[in-house]
Amino acid sequence: MSKTPSNPKGTRDFLPLELSKRNYILDVLVKNFKLFGFSQIETPALEKNTTLLGKYGNEGDRLIFKILNSGEKLKKADIESLQKNKLSSFSNSISEKGLRYDLTVPLARFVAQHRNDIVFPFKRFQIQNVWRADRPQHGRFQEFTQCDADVIGSNSIIQEIELIKLYDKIFTELGFNDLVFNVNHRLILKGLANYIGADNNLNDFISIIDKLDKVGIDLVIKEIKELNKDVSVSELQLLLENKNISIEKLSTLFKDYPPSIKGLNDLSSILEFFSLKNSLNNKIRFDLTLARGLNYYTGTIIEVACETNSRLGSLGGGGRYDDLTSLFNLKNTSGVGISFGLDRIFLLMDEKNLFPDYLENSFDIIIINFGIKYLKNMFPIIDMFRKQNKKVFVYPDEVKINKQFSYANLHNASFAVIMGENEFNNDEIVVKNMTDGSQSTYLLNNVNSISF
Repeated sequence: MSKTPSNPKGTRDFLPLELSKRNYILDVLVKNFKLFGFSQIETPALEKNTTLLGKYGNEGDRLIFKILNSGEKLKKADIESLQKNKLSSFSNSISEKGLRYDLTVPLARFVAQHRNDIVFPFKRFQIQNVWRADRPQHGRFQEFTQCDADVIGSNSIIQEIELIKLYDKIFTELGFNDLVFNVNHRLILKGLANYIGADNNLNDFISIIDKLDKVGIDLVIKEIKELNKDVSVSELQLLLENKNISIEKLSTLFKDYPPSIKGLNDLSSILEFFSLKNSLNNKIRFDLTLARGLNYYTGTIIEVACETNSRLGSLGGGGRYDDLTSLFNLKNTSGVGISFGLDRIFLLMDEKNLFPDYLENSFDIIIINFGIKYLKNMFPIIDMFRKQNKKVFVYPDEVKINKQFSYANLHNASFAVIMGENEFNNDEIVVKNMTDGSQSTYLLNNVNSISF
């Protein structure tokens, strides 16, 4: 017995209606990216492993899909490492390329490589697929589309403000008014690590904090204690559990650590800017527990959450990275960017019924087929409809009219246009409203009066 074909776990096919809804979101994104002055680029799906590895932390590096070398290059396989169970060394010996894990590291490579061809500050948006060898679950896939907007070459806090405004404008246009933009700063987390004595394990400390929402405070405290037995975990727990902790309070705690004061000042500027009434349609708040585990963040970090549905996780996130391009020999070039979680946005919009009804229509008008003799007479009218941006489907087969109407209903068509023998002889067409069943007759020389 043959098995039903299936796609790889963690990937998806998209049916026409799903793709129509995704494209609706993408159209809103692209329009607003351009309104905010961003230009579009694309980069290859494949990157060198030397480009990808070491930028995401141990957890991120583990999730990179590596491409197996082919031909003679396979002879370089480090069999000794395989026998000693050194799987990382073995995989590196048989792979020189990988599928991109995100769009930010390829952007840093792109900017460094094309530094003489672009003008700084460089504002780019990019909408392409990325791949992660993660465990598939609801709202999390191994292949998914990222939608990023970044600014390279400016360290002004105005860029963070503009990106939050961009978030708010796009999500408002998509129908959301129950979102919160959580903000924190890597220098504040650095100050927190310094305050409790965990600054020697900063990246590990941040990675553990980043898991707080998933594993809970008790496990986070346990892991940090295992990381460094000398840390003051009781004070850390009090700080992390205090949802209303203020920037002023932290300024007092971190007064002897200047880098964190800079981070607190940056956040104060952002929060003060949005303190004016009606400056945002959604909310913004300081969240000390926000960490975002990627190693390349150095400054402000942002994450978008839905207050009425936390099950899906964040709908977007981003932050500032000052040193990323230096890894590709372009120094002193700060960057900041945000990403939109297309798949999670799609799922939540579907759940909230935020998509417009017209997306249910595969086409607006069906042309009923009584034979090519009649269709030949109708094609000037069909061309006119399409020039009016109406989606027109010409039924290809001369079959019973009820079957053609049934097909139109399955595709939520709004109108049917009919020319049979009588209409042909009288130089007219019949337009049937597929919603209420009413119909009207029009002379061919008067079709301009048709109102859909």
